[in-house]
Amino acid sequence: MPEVLEPEVALTRGHWVKLICGASNQDLASIEDLSGIFALAGVHCIDAAADPAVVAAIRRGFAWAVAQGAALPWLMLSLSDGADPHFRKAWFDPRRCPITCSRPCERVCPALAIGVEATGEPGVLSERCYGCGRCTSACPEHLIEERGQVLAGDAVAPLLAQLRPDAVELHTQPGRGKAFADRVVQLVASGVHLRRVAVSAGLEGTAQSARQLAAELWQRFDVLRREGMSPLWQLDGRPMSGDVGAGTAAAAVALAAALLPLAPPGPVQLAGGTNAHTHAQLAARGPLRRQIAGVAFGGVARRLLQPLLLEAQLRGRPLLADGELWPRALRLAQALVNPWLEQRQ
Repeated sequence: MPEVLEPEVALTRGHWVKLICGASNQDLASIEDLSGIFALAGVHCIDAAADPAVVAAIRRGFAWAVAQGAALPWLMLSLSDGADPHFRKAWFDPRRCPITCSRPCERVCPALAIGVEATGEPGVLSERCYGCGRCTSACPEHLIEERGQVLAGDAVAPLLAQLRPDAVELHTQPGRGKAFADRVVQLVASGVHLRRVAVSAGLEGTAQSARQLAAELWQRFDVLRREGMSPLWQLDGRPMSGDVGAGTAAAAVALAAALLPLAPPGPVQLAGGTNAHTHAQLAARGPLRRQIAGVAFGGVARRLLQPLLLEAQLRGRPLLADGELWPRALRLAQALVNPWLEQRQ
């Protein structure tokens, strides 16, 4: 197995790998299983919703992985400085659905969060939904709504003080510099020493150029520097689409190529559309690969293990408790993670 570096060392050497559980994902059973398997596979950080039950599930997964000989990853919690697609859930009233509807929403849902099997009735299972938005465009009747979830400012400091994460990720968008600065004040007020503050931003859905996005990141850099915080720039190529294919991986790499010459100081990590194609696409660019600290995997990681998670559910026990299934899950996770752990600069 590849050597698993301490998280800060992995960032500086270009070996960093993060698992994204989902900023609004509250499927506790799968979060525990995913955290355990990917921690054992060698990821350096697991990023999840700022929710006590979610954090407890991740720490149970960590404890299992450490008992198998894994190094302890960082716990990173996701926040936003305003409305953001990562902090939403789908909702619809199934009573309004036509009886003749072929239910394309159910077919396109990567989290298996829609349908009788998921919910007991033909609706959305909120705990599983992580807000990818594919069902909203698939609904022929336009019945599916997006319901945003943003943590109130006065709740941030006490929640972080309770949960004690190693790092925080702030999702931001153009024009929200003041809201970002307010969030950073709330991080400071928590009294928690944060190893890194990841700043997640991209161009998807905006009319901005790479130069304009870089200017926004420089403004965020100034805010973090004033508070003595160390940034990690997360470039979000195609948000929540990594389980789609090579095209989304190309979008993440293209964003990095455009932004890196303009970015403020600090390690740069790819996200948004990243999957098993990303490493090869980045390696083909040679010098660009040497400037990238690492990668985050979200939807592709969950989709990869989903059949085994469902099999464990049918067997009536957690994946981590099934001695036949978890080694198979580990091999799948290692196949995704190992190219980044093995990369030599």
